[in-house]
Amino acid sequence: MKSYKIILTAFLLIGSLSMANGQDNAKHEDTEFYTPVPKEVVPGKTSNSAPSDALVLFNGKNLDQWVMADDRSQPARWKVRNGIFTVDKNTGNIETKQSFTNYQLHLEWYIPANISGEGQARGNSGIFLASLGKGDLGYELQILDSYENKTYTNGMAGSIYKQATPLFNPARKPGEWQTYDVIWLAPTFNTDSTVKTPAKVTVLFNGVVVQNGFELKGPTQYIGQPAYRKAHGASPIKLQAHGDKSEPISFRNIWIREI
Repeated sequence: MKSYKIILTAFLLIGSLSMANGQDNAKHEDTEFYTPVPKEVVPGKTSNSAPSDALVLFNGKNLDQWVMADDRSQPARWKVRNGIFTVDKNTGNIETKQSFTNYQLHLEWYIPANISGEGQARGNSGIFLASLGKGDLGYELQILDSYENKTYTNGMAGSIYKQATPLFNPARKPGEWQTYDVIWLAPTFNTDSTVKTPAKVTVLFNGVVVQNGFELKGPTQYIGQPAYRKAHGASPIKLQAHGDKSEPISFRNIWIREI
């Protein structure tokens, strides 16, 4: 037994010396990468302004990047004034002219100080991170007055509607601008239309992470369980004209970077 222990000790010592010699022969250049060189991007002048490679979806002047969601041949008819645009609940949802897959999105929204109603009927709107046609079809990041306004938690601001409650509630009070920064990874599908990889989203709400790489179970639904029932590719981004009677909300400073 004693000789066995001596042999084992010697074997371990030889192994450790071999590993050390291997490290001595390595060069620091072996773990340093010089290509490909990342593309240079000029950041915005502030944390909220668009970087040099972003597509500006609203420039404060017009809605040229948007169309009516239920009739894409029609220009968006929401109201633009003083550098912001406001939901027109009489005309319906609007969505981007362009379609996207994976992206970084910045958007600012405003609940008016005189907001009325309660629960889901108080400043309700939504961003459909991928719009799937007419009506409220797609993957919705909820917009709502969530400042001291009680509702179901997977329907408050920062939620993936009816799927994921936000990790925190950093909502500002009505009359103050709110900010969403979103990283969206679109779902991918196999040739037989089954899901290859689910959609995934990270959301910062007023600078606070409220969704951290959440994997969606399918498009959001008001009633029933979500599921991926139909394969799709690149999709527009849609803003909702919710039918509640509360005062309409507004938007500004929207830009997107494809990933």
